[in-house]
Amino acid sequence: MMVIVSYDVSTTDDKGRKRLRKIAKECVNYGQRVQNSVFEIDVDYGQFLKVKDKLMKLIDKEKDSLRFYYLGNNWKRRVEHIGAKQTYDPEGALII
Repeated sequence: MMVIVSYDVSTTDDKGRKRLRKIAKECVNYGQRVQNSVFEIDVDYGQFLKVKDKLMKLIDKEKDSLRFYYLGNNWKRRVEHIGAKQTYDPEGALII
């Protein structure tokens, strides 16, 4: 299932900047960055619950926000991209 993860982390202090780096690193482990604080994550439901739990433990709920947009398995017809930085196809062929 495709999930869009979006976050906004308060970086007014060192702790906030550290949280921001940890959240971004965790998202990179599961998906593709499509904008500064937006990731596309294509995972099964069990993996999604795992990453959601990790991210929820990292944020400061008083200062930060975290959003999940569930696009499901038929996500390709729900995403329209215009402009630079065309995204990858997580279901396509992997060329190394």
